[in-house]
Amino acid sequence: MTRKFTGRHMLAIMIAFFAVVVGVNFTMATLAAETFGGTVVDNSYVAGQHFNTWLAAGRAQERLGWRTALELDRDRRVTVALRDAAGPLAGAELDAVARHPLGRAPDIALRFRADPSGSYVSRQPLPAGRWLVHLHVRSGASELRLIETLS
Repeated sequence: MTRKFTGRHMLAIMIAFFAVVVGVNFTMATLAAETFGGTVVDNSYVAGQHFNTWLAAGRAQERLGWRTALELDRDRRVTVALRDAAGPLAGAELDAVARHPLGRAPDIALRFRADPSGSYVSRQPLPAGRWLVHLHVRSGASELRLIETLS
């Protein structure tokens, strides 16, 4: 004996189908809202007006000829090696902010001390994970700004 396919069966299939669709949409929307770290710029129109100024600053940085290398040491302190054409760049002032890429952890202000090797080492370590380090270097009238990813 075979059962008949009735309207109740079709109703159950339709309810199950839409329950899955709504459930997946709700889950994806919740995950997207919880993991979104914010905006890149608050006002894209204003950022666009400053774009040429930022390009000029980037070209000026390139003309300095400074070479940088950021890495984490075994204690998870940020190490910055700075060099110009003459060798290690001594006497520079460094400050940085480490930001979690998804905004899940608070920003960490980094202060640096000169290392005998000619590098600069942060006074505090970074917690485990991936970090965007926004570095600002000043030496005399020259400045360098960069963003590096460390993990």
